[in-house]
Amino acid sequence: MAKTPPSDPGSLEGLLEIMAALRDPDGGCPWDLEQTFASIAPYTIEEAYEVADAIFEDDMAGLKDELGDLLFQVVYHARMAEEAGQFDFHEVVKSISDKMLRRHPHVFGEVDITSAAAQTRNWEELKAQERERDAITKNLLDDIPKALPALTRAEKITKRVARVGFDWQSIETVYEKLDEEIGEVQEAAASEDKAAIQDELGDVLFVAANLCRKYGIDPETALAGTNRKFAARFAFIEAEARKQGRPIEDLILTEMDELWEAAKAQERK
Repeated sequence: MAKTPPSDPGSLEGLLEIMAALRDPDGGCPWDLEQTFASIAPYTIEEAYEVADAIFEDDMAGLKDELGDLLFQVVYHARMAEEAGQFDFHEVVKSISDKMLRRHPHVFGEVDITSAAAQTRNWEELKAQERERDAITKNLLDDIPKALPALTRAEKITKRVARVGFDWQSIETVYEKLDEEIGEVQEAAASEDKAAIQDELGDVLFVAANLCRKYGIDPETALAGTNRKFAARFAFIEAEARKQGRPIEDLILTEMDELWEAAKAQERK
């Protein structure tokens, strides 16, 4: 027997009703009933990236849809937690509301903060105080999510340890370390030890993330920009090959290099 749709599907309560119906053992969706926190987590991450992509593309219609998808992920996890007797969606809302009130004393209290930079410093100080309260049972890096993209996590790790003085004192020493790590990649490559090469390449990327931090650059944003730039230039090469009636595979490397330079020149126009 079909379930009755919510009376107000445009409300948050309506969405919670839909989620409850999907997870109802009596007539719910078989696929949804099989899901766990672990099986849903990859979708949650994917939806967050799709939100970011819609923002980058300035696609407001797409952003509306993607934000809905991301919200549904929150509702999904909260519903599974409620079924397990852990917490429900309303407790999730209460938790974030309490945190926002606590971390914005200049808005909801008497603290005087007049700039975004000062607010950022205050935010970090409040977070540090919260971590201090947990210091008896937690290590400094424990609350940096392990599921973050590796470059983002590397930047956050180096930022966190820098607060306690574990940091290079100058940008020049970071460049020296980067040169050292590249040399170690070459040494590992000479030995043809794939595990060692992987390890040393990881060190190079870690130092590169640290270098990004030193310049105030988000490493994921930097690499995403390079990915887009590369994809656009290669698409130019493919388009030029099609104009010549040739498959991309027929172009020799020198021809592709020439078209690559033409793509770069076009960007500068």
